[in-house]
Amino acid sequence: MFPIRDTIPSRRYPVVNVLLICANVVVFLYEVSLGPRLEEFIATYGFVPAALSSLPALPFSAWPGVLLTVFTSMFIHGGWVHLIGNMWFLWIFGDNVEDRMGHGRYLVFYLLCGVTATMTQALINPFSDVPMVGASGAISGVLGAYMLLFPHSTVVTLVPLFFFVHLVEIPAFFFLGFWALIQFLQGISTLPYAHLIKGGVAWWAHLGGFICGMILAKPFSERRGYPKGRTDLWPF
Repeated sequence: MFPIRDTIPSRRYPVVNVLLICANVVVFLYEVSLGPRLEEFIATYGFVPAALSSLPALPFSAWPGVLLTVFTSMFIHGGWVHLIGNMWFLWIFGDNVEDRMGHGRYLVFYLLCGVTATMTQALINPFSDVPMVGASGAISGVLGAYMLLFPHSTVVTLVPLFFFVHLVEIPAFFFLGFWALIQFLQGISTLPYAHLIKGGVAWWAHLGGFICGMILAKPFSERRGYPKGRTDLWPF
C-alpha cells in the first residue's frame, strides 16, 4: 500500500512542515556534492549509539559533539529513495498535525519525537558503531499523532491487486495502525541478534517515534478554533 494523499484539508499553510522538508532536501543535496567526503560527513553528523554509551569515558569537551548528532542525524539521508519516501509521508501527514498543534508546538513535537526515536534504537543496540541517519523516527511520531488526532480521516492509497493498481480510500486509523504493526513485527524479529546488526532499517526508532507521537498528540494539540462537538480527536 502506498499513500497518495489524505482527505483532511488544512486551515493554514504548514510553514514548519515545508521548512522541514526543505531543510532535509538541502542537506541531502549537500551530501551529494561531497563525493568521497560523504563517509566522513555521515560519521561526524550521524548518530552512533556506541559513542553515546561511551560518553562518560569521553572528555567533557567531546560531549556537545556527540549530543548534537541526536539532532543532526535527523536531517541526513542515505539515498534518494530514503529521502523521497520520508518526505512524501511527512508531506501527506505533517500538514494536518501542524495545523492542529500550531507552528511552534509542531516543531518542538517533531524534534522530541526524533530524539525519542533515536534513544529507543540506541537502547536496543547501545554498542552499535554504525551511524544512524534519517528523519523517519521523527516522522513516525507525526504518524502516531495523526492516527489519534484524525482517526476518521481516510488515506487515498495505491493498492496492487493482481496485475492492476487501484486507488482505494483506507481509514487512517487502519492504514497507520497496520504500518505500526509491521514496524513492531520487524523489530521483534531483530531482537535475538540486535547486537550483530550492522546497518539496515532502524525498526525500533520507528516504534519509539510512533509511540512518542501518540503520547504527545493530545498535550501538544491546539484546541482553539475547532468547533464544539468535533469528533476527529481520538479520546484517550
